Amino acid sequence: MELIPAIDIIDGRCVRLSMGDYDRKKEYGDPLDMAKRIEDCGFRRLHVVDLDGARSKHVVNDKVLEDICSETQLKVDFGGGIKSNEDMEKVLTSGATMVTIGSIAIQQFDLFASWLDKYGAECMILGADARNGKVSINGWKDDTGEDLLPFIGRFIKLGIKTVLCTDISRDGMMAGPATGLYERIMNLYPTLHLIASGGVRDIEDIKELDSKGVPAVVFGKAIYEGTIDLKELKRWDLQRG
Repeated sequence: MELIPAIDIIDGRCVRLSMGDYDRKKEYGDPLDMAKRIEDCGFRRLHVVDLDGARSKHVVNDKVLEDICSETQLKVDFGGGIKSNEDMEKVLTSGATMVTIGSIAIQQFDLFASWLDKYGAECMILGADARNGKVSINGWKDDTGEDLLPFIGRFIKLGIKTVLCTDISRDGMMAGPATGLYERIMNLYPTLHLIASGGVRDIEDIKELDSKGVPAVVFGKAIYEGTIDLKELKRWDLQRG
């Protein structure tokens, strides 16, 4: 299983929201310091979300991304506010290895398809964020009414290989991941590199997802609240080979 710590950014600071609610924000300090801590614990991958960008509909925190990429060796995937060719180039120029795209996949399908063709499936992650089984976009403010599972299938046919799926009702709540949902996705699309996101409380949650065959997991709040010890998690990861 691929273990991916997460950093969410508002006003240049590391934060976590509860269920995507910007009014339920808790700040945890400097993103670069957190990224360095993650790297020091032996991790090589990082998921960064520009929450200002998601709300503003254009990339905002590219300077934070650039600092992380220039001062660590972390492989960073970046999402939030990527709405145009200019946004895409800004993120990649700032050092991101991969980008997570959700809203544009629905709102501007042809643009998304052109990015997939230009940059390749190894660069592109489809953000499939759901509330009550329906896809939500634009920082989770807008529900599309589109069913999650067919949505994922449509983009697999287009060539997408990696999907980051967040159960919005669990994100930032530390109520446990939506394991049943991820099992359904993997049963339907067994070759998909699925990244589970939302609700992870502790190492036991990660072990459960691993036992169900989920290929990857993103986790954030559990790090900041101290319910996941990064060094302990890395030791488990190394022991399992």
